[in-house]
Amino acid sequence: MAIKHWPEHDRPREKLVKLGPEALSDSELLALFIGSGCNGLDAVQSARRLLENHGPLRRLMDMDASRLRKLPALGPARACKLVAALELASRHLLADLERGDSICDPGSAGRYFKLRLRARPQEVFAALFMDTRNRTLAYEELFTGTIDTATVYPREVVRRALLHNAAAVIVSHNHPSGRAEPSASDREITSQLFEALGLVGVRLVDHVVVGDGPPVSMAERGWLKRDPFART
Repeated sequence: MAIKHWPEHDRPREKLVKLGPEALSDSELLALFIGSGCNGLDAVQSARRLLENHGPLRRLMDMDASRLRKLPALGPARACKLVAALELASRHLLADLERGDSICDPGSAGRYFKLRLRARPQEVFAALFMDTRNRTLAYEELFTGTIDTATVYPREVVRRALLHNAAAVIVSHNHPSGRAEPSASDREITSQLFEALGLVGVRLVDHVVVGDGPPVSMAERGWLKRDPFART
């Protein structure tokens, strides 16, 4: 049965308008992009099959347009629309933290870095430079490594902090393997950065590790000084 013949409360578009996007399942949201199904399936059934064969949703959404366009029920036009929608969503969420608002808790920092780094195939070490009120000055990706390591040079982090006249820094790196738990070497470089930045009067506010699931905040774990998000 075509979706237009479904009861109105079951149709994805009408359901979204009435209840909001959070009420829709992954397959229903995806079906809104697909528009129409293929091979005798409606859009929702096609979306479910996509998720079954190429999911879960995170894995499917991490594909680039060149891979998405080859999947059944998508093709070039729909693949490009889907990638563009994801990029718009990311830019919208990032804009809240890039307009000069203060980052006042580990959760905000974790969300920011997860959007930036989660889908990267190599380990990337990045820094968010902030003023005395924890307002963002600049974001930089400082070191890029392999699938499981990236060499970090504290001296370069200090140099970039001074260049931006930063009073505080939050650093982050991703674990492409998916497990966000910090390693012993992650904790060691955090200690080195804390000491090096402290010598020039810059606070290391947090080191966030990004993987699948919630990011891990070393500040929240108590591995940095007490109340690192307090403004000077």
